[in-house]
Amino acid sequence: MAKKSAIEKNKKRQKLVEKYAAKRAELKAVAMNEDLPLEERFKARLKLAELPRNSAANRVRNRCEVTGRPRGYYRKLKMSRIALRELGSNGQIPGLVKSSW
Repeated sequence: MAKKSAIEKNKKRQKLVEKYAAKRAELKAVAMNEDLPLEERFKARLKLAELPRNSAANRVRNRCEVTGRPRGYYRKLKMSRIALRELGSNGQIPGLVKSSW
């Protein structure tokens, strides 16, 4: 069996996050609600722990849409600094001019 790339793993995590988002939010709301009895809140915590680990949003890594690079990521543009510089130098990003002095 071939080894999965980090990009593929990240895409799989993203799908799991989308799949379990509603259930996770519902269980978290029950677990954090202090008006409910302690036993009910604890059961919600246990159910939350049974969900796949990769369905948690903080397990997804921000990656460049162009190259898949995980570091130097601009959230607004969804790309890495290197891809941004390259596309900017080629004039493919409107309004962006690479300065040199």
